[in-house]
Amino acid sequence: MLQIEHELNNMKSSLLDMWDLVIKQLENSLLAIKTGDKDMAMTVQQQEKRVNSFELSIDRMCEDFIALYQPVASDLRFVLANLKINTNLERIGDFASGISEFITDSETSYQPAMIERMQIEQMLVSAIDMVKDLKEALMYEDTKLARTIFKRDKLLDQFNDQGSTLTLQCLEEFPDYKRQALHLLSIMRKVERVGDQAKNIAEEIIFFIEAKIVKHKKKKKE
Repeated sequence: MLQIEHELNNMKSSLLDMWDLVIKQLENSLLAIKTGDKDMAMTVQQQEKRVNSFELSIDRMCEDFIALYQPVASDLRFVLANLKINTNLERIGDFASGISEFITDSETSYQPAMIERMQIEQMLVSAIDMVKDLKEALMYEDTKLARTIFKRDKLLDQFNDQGSTLTLQCLEEFPDYKRQALHLLSIMRKVERVGDQAKNIAEEIIFFIEAKIVKHKKKKKE
């Protein structure tokens, strides 16, 4: 194996390890919300330090690779995509940590009926599936799978658009849990932002594989 291929494989392996950790953060956040497990929520926040460490390490790997090998064509696209995906994953980790903070700050477990009414579990499951599928899309260079993220992000947006209305309903139906209702609205907002970052990752995967920039084209269509 050529040295350049070895370096590219190391870079990809580190990114995928970071991806797994971010997915675990999201999954643990969902479990913590459903169970009220504060220890689980604290674990998510502690994992954020490892995510940040991955981000710094991968940034250095990409910068060193460009400086040493002056890559072109697909190798250059891969490194540039890695740099941006790395940032997107770190932000998703931030959102997962932020979600978990609402669990540790809450004096009592969230009311299951309110979680259901606010559609928190559906949103988080959808977001987790999106992040998992994007990892698979990169591993197998599957742009068809990556493109499914755009419609799925719009579904998350639709969930989020209902947030204010659903919160008002919860405030009326659960007057003793007003703070929880507002927390759940904030969680909805963070999950919607996870979808935005997932969409950005999908765009970078398509850029790497097809050498196509789809971000501005989608905006024009909208």
